[in-house]
Amino acid sequence: MKKGETAMFTLPPHLAYGVEANAVVPPNSTVQFEVELLSWITVVDVCKDGGIIKKILKHGEPIGPPGDHDEVCVRYEALLADGTIMAKTREDGVEFNIEDGHFCPALTKAVKTMRRGEQVKLVVQPKYVFDEPGKEADGEHPSIPPKSVLYITAELVSFKSVVDITGDLKVKKKVLKEGDDTLTANEGATVTIRYKGMLEDGTVFESKGFDGSEPLKFLTGEEQMIDGMDRAACTMKKNEFALVTISPEYGFGSGEVKRDLAVVPPSSTILYEVEMLDFVREKAPWEMSNTERIEAATQKKEEGNHLFKIEKFQRAAAKYNKAADYVSEYGSFTDDDEKLVRSLRISCWLNGTACCLKLCDFQGAISLCSRILNTETCNVKALYRRARAYIEVSEFQLAEVDIRKTLELDPHNRDAKLLQQKLKQLRAESNKRDANLYRAMFPSVSRDDSPAPKRLKIVEDAKEG
Repeated sequence: MKKGETAMFTLPPHLAYGVEANAVVPPNSTVQFEVELLSWITVVDVCKDGGIIKKILKHGEPIGPPGDHDEVCVRYEALLADGTIMAKTREDGVEFNIEDGHFCPALTKAVKTMRRGEQVKLVVQPKYVFDEPGKEADGEHPSIPPKSVLYITAELVSFKSVVDITGDLKVKKKVLKEGDDTLTANEGATVTIRYKGMLEDGTVFESKGFDGSEPLKFLTGEEQMIDGMDRAACTMKKNEFALVTISPEYGFGSGEVKRDLAVVPPSSTILYEVEMLDFVREKAPWEMSNTERIEAATQKKEEGNHLFKIEKFQRAAAKYNKAADYVSEYGSFTDDDEKLVRSLRISCWLNGTACCLKLCDFQGAISLCSRILNTETCNVKALYRRARAYIEVSEFQLAEVDIRKTLELDPHNRDAKLLQQKLKQLRAESNKRDANLYRAMFPSVSRDDSPAPKRLKIVEDAKEG
């Protein structure tokens, strides 16, 4: 039934009162019930083992549930079966990080299934309360007797999303105020922000856009800000306000740095309160005309060439990759443009392979070279560079094929000849290592002076005599 539905149930005797009569119902009677479903409570087995049963008293908003790194505000009360209160928060609740946990394991597990504003009642078996023996009293909570079942009423008041921007938890963004719309800034966007940079002890070392100072306007992806803030800005919506925590690897590194208001000590974790005031996204390829795409690809390639010359290979590779995207093979270019576009695309891929080799990303180099060779089977540079990458990952047979084809196309290619000599040396060393390993594994097979062959030779000599 649905909420508010009224229905007539007709029940045969064997599903109603049967052969027995009572003051109201005669024996063997078919009966009818008029039923209205006023409401119900949803019951969820949180851990699928009966250890935490969640009864939803009030459904929340379509926001949530919180993630592992999020910070939540929860209002709750925990009681024993006899009504003894074991823990109770203030009216405004208590804040904690999901990954840190709070009070007991059951509370954290249940909160991870809740939406904002949701109210629940939890029935918690001992193994999800604390350890089986119970919990000793501390400064905040009384002792909980061994093997106690807890009854917890809880409400997820609010939560702040914490985003792992770099995938290694070294740049984290806690959203303090949601932004507008769904669009975020992107790499290459022109952004305007105001912020305060702080040490972990609260010391402000830099401030822009507050107390009459001008906000900061910069281009993302161009090293105009420290790496962590650059990456964080690319994830923000207009009017979003966030706290960004940045480890030294994505901040100021291991050296001491003097900023406007204070010195940042070596290897400092730093925090930024930052508000995204405005941004103008860089145009995506599909938002451009063919002429704009060709111009943009050419410009990105030139920027990549400059970065390669100053040995910023990671950023150069990103520029070449973006340039190739502007003139991708899936574009709808005219016949007149196609030859230029094809040449530009392959040039970007080739430059990308050079970056991969510099960065020791040999699988990346192999992938890009293979993409080129699918388009131009006789591209000498792609064959040579793929051979180099194959050698680095010990794919000697594949490297030999590419070197042989390179020299067929360009017999005087000095680099390919040197690479061929290197490959021969590496294969010889590899064969020698394999032989030594074989002898170590099978010593009796590798010996030439075993008694059996000698006896056989004597017998054969005797027969010949």
